[in-house]
Amino acid sequence: MKILHYTFISLLTVSLASCKKEGKKDGKIQDSLTAKKDSVVIPEVHQEYYGIYTGEFAGMEKMIDESDGSEYEGRIYKRISLKINRITKDSVYGQSIVNGNQRPVRGVFNEVSKSFVLDEPGNDKTDGRFEVKLAGDSMTGKWNAFNKKAVKAPLKTIKLAKKEFVYNPNFMLDPDSNLVDWSNPKDFVEKYTDSDGKTESYTISKNRVASEAVFTLNASKQKLTEKDIKNLRKLDLEIIKNSVFARHGYSFKKETYRNFFEQTDWYIPVSGNVDQDLSPMEKENVALLNRFIKYAEDKYDSFGR
Repeated sequence: MKILHYTFISLLTVSLASCKKEGKKDGKIQDSLTAKKDSVVIPEVHQEYYGIYTGEFAGMEKMIDESDGSEYEGRIYKRISLKINRITKDSVYGQSIVNGNQRPVRGVFNEVSKSFVLDEPGNDKTDGRFEVKLAGDSMTGKWNAFNKKAVKAPLKTIKLAKKEFVYNPNFMLDPDSNLVDWSNPKDFVEKYTDSDGKTESYTISKNRVASEAVFTLNASKQKLTEKDIKNLRKLDLEIIKNSVFARHGYSFKKETYRNFFEQTDWYIPVSGNVDQDLSPMEKENVALLNRFIKYAEDKYDSFGR
């Protein structure tokens, strides 16, 4: 009886082991099938449309007339980049970059009309929908804000041209660039003495202005020294420093810097962070410029617009 008992236990053990082993085998087969299913690559189409489209982003905003304080509607122009990264039969993936804000976009492409409908995520108050059409290397259309009360211009027109972003250390501001910082006016109290010797005080608004040094010093090509920059204005130092970031395609949040670099043909905003792209020399120059910016003074003057 003991022999039969041991034989039964042995057979039961072998049977259980066999089932367990087979279960593992079945599991591996199932995992393999799942892996094959998950690894299916959705084919990409129309790769000729991939790239960066950059240009005009314009809308009507309420503005204040400085002379009498009255409100009026004026057209505001901004620079935007729309990147098309991937197109499949059912989906389009890309990014929008404007005002230093980089947002993912996803939508569809209509092959017949050669048009895109692209939506930003919608979890930011400035998100919206792009409806644009291709014509060669140009892209035109409109953008509508999802939250029309959250933005100054909920409807904007778009005129873009396809451009290839290339880093070039030789890029500089154009010699005919406007060197006035229109975004940060400052009020100054001045005095006026008339012919009778009577003195009156009045307030005048002035703007920062850069010097010609911004056309000669290049922090991407030359190792700057304290002697090179010690007598420069604060705005000079800021422009020379931020020219480094502009060459790498940084999308500026500050209107001051956008206004300077959007005057050029070469500036293409492509990223909200380019720190890792800077060369060792550029990083050293930026650190030096930051030290001097901290204590530098600005030159202000009055200008008409």
